Amino acid sequence: MARELTDKMVIGVSSRALFDMSVENRIFETEGVEAYCRYQVEHETEVLKPGPGFELIRSLLTLNQLRPGRELVEVIIMSRNSPDTSLRVFNAIEHYGLPITRAVLVSGASLAPYLNAFRTDLFLSAYEDDVQSAVDSGIAAGIICTEHVTKIKDFPEVKRRPDRIRIAFDGDAVLFTDESEQIFQEKGLQAFEENERVLAETPLAEGPFANFLRKLSDLQRELGVEDCPIRTALVTARSAPAHERVIRTLRSWNVRVDEAFFLGGLEKKEILRAFGAQIFFDDQTVHTASASQAVPAARVPYRNRKRTLLPNEETNCKTG
Repeated sequence: MARELTDKMVIGVSSRALFDMSVENRIFETEGVEAYCRYQVEHETEVLKPGPGFELIRSLLTLNQLRPGRELVEVIIMSRNSPDTSLRVFNAIEHYGLPITRAVLVSGASLAPYLNAFRTDLFLSAYEDDVQSAVDSGIAAGIICTEHVTKIKDFPEVKRRPDRIRIAFDGDAVLFTDESEQIFQEKGLQAFEENERVLAETPLAEGPFANFLRKLSDLQRELGVEDCPIRTALVTARSAPAHERVIRTLRSWNVRVDEAFFLGGLEKKEILRAFGAQIFFDDQTVHTASASQAVPAARVPYRNRKRTLLPNEETNCKTG
């Protein structure tokens, strides 16, 4: 009988999100696909270093040890690599003891058609087009920032089993739609705060990560409230009086966040460092670029690219 993926959390992760492939990507960008393929084959026996998504993926996979006979999480390598150039990635997976057995390898083609086929709950990639297609299809997805990966010293998570899974989210345009954020952009802070005060008891509409947060909450309930290995945080630029609508929205969804930070425009990086986030999802590059200097971060493109970019906001996290 064929196995199903409907009763577990399915994470799709690209090879560049899981491993540090900055050298390989530079070869691809400067010398082309043939040079990249040749380099990968020639270096098949050299183990890749952990990348920005490594700690999160490794931690999520440890959840399967908590329920013998019940797989809670399935991780699938979803890569634009060809099967012929993928052996180095599989060698690294084996080296680190990651129980990842499934892969989608498309030789440069789009991964988008396969995300729904595998019932993907979260997709992490450094390739913006695939992430944009995922978000447009209603799948939680982030363009993982790779430029600061070498600054995360020594990767201590490789040496020990992590005690907690810590995931942090921005609010508007991530957990919620950007409807309120657009008011702030177009009419200013005072109009935004007045809108949120008037609509305090009206739930915000669901954003691209609402269903993923629900799935995490379901896992938390299954694993038990006391000493749950999963811990979540909301880290938002909102502040009072715009906080009430957020809290009431999460309550109406019957989901939990363990910690919430209403920063009123303060820098997010140090809060995320203190929380120990294994990943932070935000819709603005100004925040993900800063956060990625302290913790892994991924930018969430807004659905169908309809959101207006803020001043000084780039279009990606140097994804290549």
